[in-house]
Amino acid sequence: MNVDSALVRELAELLTETGLTEIEVEDGDRKIKVSRAAVAAAAAPVAAFAAPAAAPVAAADPAPAAASAAPVDAVKSPMVGTAYLSPEPGAANFIEVGKQVKAGETLLIVEAMKVMNAIPAPKAGTISKILVGNAEPVEFDQPLVVID
Repeated sequence: MNVDSALVRELAELLTETGLTEIEVEDGDRKIKVSRAAVAAAAAPVAAFAAPAAAPVAAADPAPAAASAAPVDAVKSPMVGTAYLSPEPGAANFIEVGKQVKAGETLLIVEAMKVMNAIPAPKAGTISKILVGNAEPVEFDQPLVVID
């Protein structure tokens, strides 16, 4: 099978630009699937090629890792999804900077595959930073909130 590495690179760049986690393209018997694997250190696009007879796997150029100066004690996203700061559109946000929270209190919601996942406070304290915006896409292990 002849692999079009330029197409793989283009699809990997499209993943980065759009924030998607997976793209699949079919052309006759050839199918190309590029997906972003969630890894604790950094997410890098991975390409898998499937043909009727064989399924070789090739790695695409990894996306440049963004330098992050996020606090070490930040509450991190347990999944890839979309962060929502309020329970529904037009409602008040769960948290704001300076607000006291209790352990287990909902800080925000991360929607993944149409499922709303409440992100609880791991400890009691004061919200010192909110590192994501409402309806903003988030990656696995991305810092979301800092509680002091």
